[in-house]
Amino acid sequence: MNRQYGLSYRAEDEVIVTTGASEAIDMTFRAILEEGSEVIISGPIYPGYESTVKLSGGVPVYADTRETNFKITAAMIEKHLTDHTRCIVLCSPSNPTGYTLDKEEILKIAELLVNRDIFILSDEIYSGLVYDREHYSIANAPELREKTIVINGVSKSHSMTGWRIGFAMAPAPIAAEILKVHIFNTVCAGTISQYAALAALTEEIGEVAMMKAAYKKRRDYVYERAIAMGLEVIKPDGAFYLFPSIKHTRLASLDFALRLIEEEKVAVVPGTAFSEFGEGYIRLSYACSMEKLEEGCNRLERFLERVTPKPALQ
Repeated sequence: MNRQYGLSYRAEDEVIVTTGASEAIDMTFRAILEEGSEVIISGPIYPGYESTVKLSGGVPVYADTRETNFKITAAMIEKHLTDHTRCIVLCSPSNPTGYTLDKEEILKIAELLVNRDIFILSDEIYSGLVYDREHYSIANAPELREKTIVINGVSKSHSMTGWRIGFAMAPAPIAAEILKVHIFNTVCAGTISQYAALAALTEEIGEVAMMKAAYKKRRDYVYERAIAMGLEVIKPDGAFYLFPSIKHTRLASLDFALRLIEEEKVAVVPGTAFSEFGEGYIRLSYACSMEKLEEGCNRLERFLERVTPKPALQ
């Protein structure tokens, strides 16, 4: 993490290896939240945050990012702050949109939060897949390290999802409380997986760069195909998703996804899986071969031609 992002954490008492990033998120919320604690989350977003906040007795508070290209802003966060706000969730690059917060946008959020007694959970699991700029962690912002918990892992950057290795990084006093949850939850991540992750992080750096280049090529292909189909979508900065609007079809997101898989055998995720703010969108993943992407885009284009209403004759 220090080599890649300039983050400095002591292995002995500030890093916890977890059973995937999902456990890291869950145990963090269980350590820092109490009944009624409010957690500000951007929407649309990965649904695991809402569930784990609720399981910890907290209250998810969604910030609607549809008017800001799906990016949460300092002004948006400030609008939702109350006396009960306990944590802000930042996910950059984002699932499902692939959009990232740049350094300037993060520093504006940092300026808002620096003198407030609020934790920041920074989910950076897709940080290894940022294509057109350098990833910047809010934990590097002045005076923010002491209240930030950084979540990362090898699932996305090293294509090791099933190995279940994540990590939580936080200042020692916070990490000590998170560790109390961890040791009574899973005890430890599997040692076989830990050795595999160690090899991946220290010996396969070139492979990661090659994989990132392949993802960028796939992103560009799927984005260009989506535009050519008439889909309204912003080119993502990272991760491996596109989040196009399908509002012009007049189909609900779930209906669109169900019909697409039934009629063309192409799987997408309806935007409503990522909160109510995802209605009217679908998530496309380009984490597969170019051959499959080409065939999938052909089928999607064929489906769109059938379901898109034709202009009325004059």
